[in-house]
Amino acid sequence: MGQITILVAIILTVVMNTQSTFAVGNASERKVYVVYLGEKEHDDPASVTESHHQMLWSLLGSKESVHGSIVYSYRHGFSGFAAKLTESQAQQLSELPEVVHVIANTLYELTTTRTWDYLGLSPGTSKSLLHKADMGRKIIVGVIDSGVWPESEMYNDKGYGPIPSRWKGSCESGELFNGSIHCNRKLIGAKYFVDGLVAEIGDIDRTQNPDYLGLGRGTVRGGAPGVRLAIYKACWLQSGSCSGADVLKAMDEAIHDGVDVLSLSLGPKVPLYSEIDVRDLISVGAFHAVAKGIPVVAAAGNDGPSAQTIANVAPWILTVAATTLDRSFPTAITLGNNITILGQAIFGGPELGFSDLVYPQSGDCQKLSANPNNTMDGKVVLCFTRETSGTPTGDAITSVINAGGLGVIIATNPTHLLSPTRDFPSVAVDFELGTDILFYIRSTRSPIVKIGASRTLVGRIVATKVATFSSRGPNSISPAILKPDIAAPGVNILAATSLNDSSGVNGFSMKSGTSMATPVVSGIVVLLKSLHPHWSPSAIKSAIVTTAWKTDPSGEPIFADGSSRKLADPFDYGGGLVNPEKAAKPGLVYDMATHDYVLYLCAAEYSDISISRVLGKATVCPNPKPSVLDLNLPSITIPNLRDEVTLTRTVTNVGPLNSVYKVVIDPPMGVTVSVTPTTLVFNSTVRKLSFTVSVTTTHRVNNGYFFGTLTWSDNVHNVAIPVSVRTQILQRYYDEN
Repeated sequence: MGQITILVAIILTVVMNTQSTFAVGNASERKVYVVYLGEKEHDDPASVTESHHQMLWSLLGSKESVHGSIVYSYRHGFSGFAAKLTESQAQQLSELPEVVHVIANTLYELTTTRTWDYLGLSPGTSKSLLHKADMGRKIIVGVIDSGVWPESEMYNDKGYGPIPSRWKGSCESGELFNGSIHCNRKLIGAKYFVDGLVAEIGDIDRTQNPDYLGLGRGTVRGGAPGVRLAIYKACWLQSGSCSGADVLKAMDEAIHDGVDVLSLSLGPKVPLYSEIDVRDLISVGAFHAVAKGIPVVAAAGNDGPSAQTIANVAPWILTVAATTLDRSFPTAITLGNNITILGQAIFGGPELGFSDLVYPQSGDCQKLSANPNNTMDGKVVLCFTRETSGTPTGDAITSVINAGGLGVIIATNPTHLLSPTRDFPSVAVDFELGTDILFYIRSTRSPIVKIGASRTLVGRIVATKVATFSSRGPNSISPAILKPDIAAPGVNILAATSLNDSSGVNGFSMKSGTSMATPVVSGIVVLLKSLHPHWSPSAIKSAIVTTAWKTDPSGEPIFADGSSRKLADPFDYGGGLVNPEKAAKPGLVYDMATHDYVLYLCAAEYSDISISRVLGKATVCPNPKPSVLDLNLPSITIPNLRDEVTLTRTVTNVGPLNSVYKVVIDPPMGVTVSVTPTTLVFNSTVRKLSFTVSVTTTHRVNNGYFFGTLTWSDNVHNVAIPVSVRTQILQRYYDEN
């Protein structure tokens, strides 16, 4: 199934950034198009496929042409097909009344040991969530990414019982993967999808007590150790690409096979497509999955820290941001003046003794190759970069190694993208410490430095931060929908990996990204679904959001890294840092069904025809249309407050039958928030209650967002939702004065 890293938490999904594939050549050249037809009209998959063939036959004129054109038939979770067509043929199909969208295929680029203790998820007692949820043994997670490395010990099925009888999937053999040998009672499904990519770019090569560099030692365990896994390989590392047609087919198959949770880290870049535009494949596929009761967990993206970079913004998706752990890897930099600076690195040693230290004439980390080799040969090099991507680090390491250098010290803004190295130290410091080192170099004729091997530091002394790379809100499609929803550890996560992973050691590697945070939350969703099998995807999301930590587990503030460090707010981490044990007993949930999402689509000005096609049945939006603000989310976001706004929320009691909750309001600065009623009384006959929220502003100018919280408390449960409000006296105004 390919050579691929598998995250210890449960699985490794891979962050992807969408990139459209444009037609080249003349209009008669065929390329892959995805034809999306919405909800399927037949329960029989064969009938659905036949209807696709009939549609193509009416266009192409023969069965032979149909078979030469069609790539996939989507026939389980929804209806549609991928086919090789000319531009004019695609246009003809798009004009048919039963067709929702026809779009050119999209190519996507491929962009633990401490985690669970840090989050307080311990298997130590019979009262823990892990034991109550039976380690997630009854749940099947579908993972859509770049495959699986089945030889990893993380797939050992010792102690697993029989595969659930409801499972309808299978293990397909492929190159370097034997389904009958490699699948077991833990890895119960494996399929691969490549036809869309092959049709687009031609054939590809398809073959290609943990201790990692002495760091991150501990006991490896997943968040839901008993979960069953089904892997859907839709991305191919050799070409660096995943076809949208393949990804959509993987989601279609996963829905059919009977997965209980979908975990994936694919996402588009700004500008985003609308939530029911098939070009946003995840959103469309996720809508059909959630409508069938399958929670979909997806990554926020790695385009932070800029605002409005968040991906996977549909309200039915659980979108995950990335934070650090309370773990770091301090690396001692000892200067010739006996001053020691603690940088950060993943450097396995051995220690580099005192060596010459230089700041070359071209000290930009990305331009070190412009220096004569003899200025860096046999020396440790200091360089500076303002870039927050991992590119400057890679460039600096390559340049210094090629010049015969011994190591590199990189002064940078926090990136949380350390490059693992052995024998060659690559140590990150901030600009302040980098300047201290530079001043030392300039103060002496013969500057020297010693670099020790990295150590592991765990505990309160290490602050939790939202990672620089983690994409931020607000939502650029529908600003009233708060994104991200939640945050979880996603920095320097120790992951089981293919032995062919160039960054791996002994079958493990350190990985960072919202792709690392996503499966952490997927694992918690597994446990909640095990404990509460009848909860809807929105109830599970609500439980996770409303019980999240606003501080780290030790009570210290959570900051957000970026061009400057600040206290984290809902656009950084949604409801906060995920709190697994609290999420199991939320007290109240903000629940929703497909009908609520339909009302949202109506409020978002989607046409009756478009909504009807997606649902597969005639749908007429109410008149007057509902307000987006009334969508029953576990958050309140008002992006354009000028006059008083009143909105409604409904909560469902999932705690003790006889419960009384009182409201506690912490309003955003300059904003007045009032709630009616102020007390909610639940009993055996009253399980759901609604309340209204009225919001006014005292601000008299357009300004940014201010943040607060609205909490319902019974003195045991504190059901908190974030409140985000922006005053806009002048509407739809871009302020750059």
